[in-house]
Amino acid sequence: MPSKCLCRLSLLLLTGLTSCLMPAFAQKLAVSTNAVDYADFGTLNAEVAYSLSRHWGVTAGFRYNPFTYSSDGHALSARQRAFSAGARYWPWHVYSGWWLSGKMQYQEYNRGGITSLQTREGDRYGFGAGGGYTYMLTPHLNLELGIGAWLGLDVFTEYDCPTCGLTVSSGRKFFVLPNDLLVALSYVF
Repeated sequence: MPSKCLCRLSLLLLTGLTSCLMPAFAQKLAVSTNAVDYADFGTLNAEVAYSLSRHWGVTAGFRYNPFTYSSDGHALSARQRAFSAGARYWPWHVYSGWWLSGKMQYQEYNRGGITSLQTREGDRYGFGAGGGYTYMLTPHLNLELGIGAWLGLDVFTEYDCPTCGLTVSSGRKFFVLPNDLLVALSYVF
């Protein structure tokens, strides 16, 4: 009888020690896509997040839109290639509740024909900040809502129309723009 208790106690102690020493891999990685970006002329997007601790995670994302649309002989475009890398802070727990974020971002863009015939293209470099809330829908599926802004340097050229190529102006200027209007689905591995 005492040997059974000692065996069970040893097994319990070994299980407890093993679980404390082995790292937990659950819910470390998440992949998300923002539905609002698709409404911006079909911009494809994705973001990958990796949790470093209970409160911190790092992110890397991209946006890509190669499409040009034509309406009544006028070309409409909101083309872009954008890359970002940043971090999120979660006061409660990673992938759950309120969060604050910061990131660096680069964007190559060509936008025109939407409100006027003039087209503007260029490169933007900058830093962004944002915040939001994540609802846990299931153990692996989250809904993220958020908003953000970014500021930086815009190196641009403006053209008279999308097809003629007559340069109106070019230059560099600092900007502050809305960056993220986030209604995203996130899958947590």
